[in-house]
Amino acid sequence: MIENTKCACGHNNPVGTILCEYCGKPLDEAIKNSEQTIENEMRYEGKARRSQTYTTSLFDKTWAFFSSVKVAIVLIVITLIASGIGTIFPQETFVPSSNPEGYYEDEYGLLGKWFYLIGFSDMYNSWWYILLLSMIGVSLVVCSLDRVIPLYKALNNQKVIKNTEFIKRQRISHVEKIVETEKEHKRTALIESLQQKRYNVSVEDDAILAEKGRISRWGPYINHIGLILFLFGVFLRFVPGWYLSETMWLQEEEVKKIPELPYYVKNERSLVEMYEPHELPPGSENQTNFVKEYQTDVTLYQKDDTTGKLTELKKGQILINHPFEYEDLLLYQSDLKAGQLSGLELAVIDKENEQEVGSFSVDLYDIKANQVYHANGLNVKVKSYFPDFELQGNQPITKSQKPNRPAFVIEVTDPKTKRQEVSWVISGMDFENPQDNQYNIQLKDFKLVNTAGLIVRVDRSLSVMLVGGIVSMIGLVMGFYWQHRRVWVRVTNNQIVIGGHTNKNWYSLRRDIQSVAETAGLKIKLVKE
Repeated sequence: MIENTKCACGHNNPVGTILCEYCGKPLDEAIKNSEQTIENEMRYEGKARRSQTYTTSLFDKTWAFFSSVKVAIVLIVITLIASGIGTIFPQETFVPSSNPEGYYEDEYGLLGKWFYLIGFSDMYNSWWYILLLSMIGVSLVVCSLDRVIPLYKALNNQKVIKNTEFIKRQRISHVEKIVETEKEHKRTALIESLQQKRYNVSVEDDAILAEKGRISRWGPYINHIGLILFLFGVFLRFVPGWYLSETMWLQEEEVKKIPELPYYVKNERSLVEMYEPHELPPGSENQTNFVKEYQTDVTLYQKDDTTGKLTELKKGQILINHPFEYEDLLLYQSDLKAGQLSGLELAVIDKENEQEVGSFSVDLYDIKANQVYHANGLNVKVKSYFPDFELQGNQPITKSQKPNRPAFVIEVTDPKTKRQEVSWVISGMDFENPQDNQYNIQLKDFKLVNTAGLIVRVDRSLSVMLVGGIVSMIGLVMGFYWQHRRVWVRVTNNQIVIGGHTNKNWYSLRRDIQSVAETAGLKIKLVKE
């Protein structure tokens, strides 16, 4: 840190300043006593940065830590490595198991077990991954503020008259003796030539400052703003209501509430279209079941809080890659299961004459406990329901809630005689019920429906991320396609001192300075022919 910040020119500089704000003369004794250029110090115009000035409090140390470009690079590298490791095995979202811990260990062994335990299986929602992204965001903000504020102050208040030592210590510099009578002519020639090259020229006494492409200096910080906006959009996805990606299965004629949203959707019809034999490529004519298109016709509703009735909002079709849209809601077709069992029609048979007494229909997805059906005067109660029947230790269980193998415990009551009897009905099995039962329950018919697999997506953060990406690209263009070039000239003591600095493309600046100097009749050689 520079303790004595008063320059020989009399200007008092803030603590930590390396180059005098007024004349540009070096204040650091190490630079003063050396022959080196001040190219590195020109990066922020020698201004004092907070991270290098205040280092005592915890806040100062935290600021200094996050203001380091090296720290930012390390954080980015760690995040990239973690992201790469997270792609070795599938994420939990794509794991076909309700027990992901066991799945990873069974499928991938010890590596899979540790993959799950460390949190790589659900990496993008893990606390440590979110923490890494947060630290990168903080680093972007702190790095930008720590540099852009002093840089803005320096460029906004830069002086035309600079100390000759400042000019001579530039990476590109030239000193040449001139005759007093040529002084004004050469000065005017330099100004006109610089203006012809589209430099903004400022003149004060015997000093000239020519500048162009200052916009380039703001490019990296505009890029940082874009990245910060992009990260902000990513974090908005964790805010309820900003992002939703859920899968739902919807049978034909079924109305279901959309998860986390105040909408209901009805599957009016689901269709699957197959390729005709003549549409298939040569050699595939004998093969079948090539799906051409999935289609689901849906109606979107919203529930009236007062009446409880569903109000229709919109009707539409869902095709592959052509989602149903309503405001921020998108419904994508992801799958379609054709011919799914949804209902049974059961007949009550009198065992004595094998005649049907009556029948009743059962919706396999809507059976309530002890639900009673009526079959031509008989009361039929479903006492137990097993959608996916299996015996385990001689005890009936259901493996899932899908009606893959429905089974029922049914109680038949005759209201006239008050007689009750209990029967088992098991899909795919001729179960022998008690011999004294008067009735048998038999399958009469079944109902098959198509079931659509829909992806429900809401992404209100996408626009924020898009704006961030555009801003970031603008910053990249500003930084890469323009160069901040400055030329300082002092015509004093029968000599001309010329110095130049740019943040990139030094060859082009040398060529500019040589061309300008030759126009003024100066003997300078900066570019080899």
